[in-house]
Amino acid sequence: MEKMSGLKKFALLNLGTFLVTIGVYFFKFPNNFSTGGVTGIAVVMGPLTPNISPGTYNMAINVVLLLIGCIFLGKRFVLMTLYSSMTMAVAITLLERYYPMSGPFTNQPMLELIFAVMLPAVGCAILFNIDASNGGTDIIAMLMKKYTSMDIGRGLFISDFFITIATFFVFDVQTGLFSLTGLMAKSLVVDSVLENFNLCKYFTIITTKPEEICDFISTALNRGATTYDASGAFTHEHKTIVITVLRRNQAILLQKYIKRVDPHAFIMITNTSEIIGKGFRETA
Repeated sequence: MEKMSGLKKFALLNLGTFLVTIGVYFFKFPNNFSTGGVTGIAVVMGPLTPNISPGTYNMAINVVLLLIGCIFLGKRFVLMTLYSSMTMAVAITLLERYYPMSGPFTNQPMLELIFAVMLPAVGCAILFNIDASNGGTDIIAMLMKKYTSMDIGRGLFISDFFITIATFFVFDVQTGLFSLTGLMAKSLVVDSVLENFNLCKYFTIITTKPEEICDFISTALNRGATTYDASGAFTHEHKTIVITVLRRNQAILLQKYIKRVDPHAFIMITNTSEIIGKGFRETA
């Protein structure tokens, strides 16, 4: 992916952590929804050990998994994950003390489930996109992604499935079904959000003005392009094909420019989220 400034990455790290914390504390815990993860374990264990708070479980299990992550995923990943998981654990502990939740906000469990799934899923996707995580079973999913061909969404589903099943036995069938629904939605949302974060536009441009277009791509957009000669099958008119890959905001600028300098250009635009190479996602 493109290099990101330290300040921007730190802001995204905090944003992702904030979204996960809000979703977990205000919507997940009060409804006993367990869509997996360390917070899911905390939800399941809460009724079994009432003297130990969910925040305590969250912190203790994260420490163990962080040690595993340090060995296999590197110190940089672990430092960001440690910051995120500890910040969340401290925030939950403070919320339990100063803003205790005696029950759900509403009597609409499906509405609460939407927020319990969407907020943490978007938060996790933001963290995954900067090569961090919120700790817990997210680390297991990252390990699966690194050492297998499995994507993060499927890795999350597998690592969290058995934790979610436990809600059927600890609570009731309704809570278990809601939790299982939330788990399936969570894995889909994480993959979808990650794909949209990395979405780029692949341009194939057939034009008679290649110099102007390539100059705009390289100077105004700071991107590269490749050209090759072509000719029309019917008219045999000589043309040039320009191919390039741009971010979505850059794609709009290029379209406007081409319309101005070569209104007769033929443009094919394809969405793609897996771009590997200089300026995008590194191969290593």
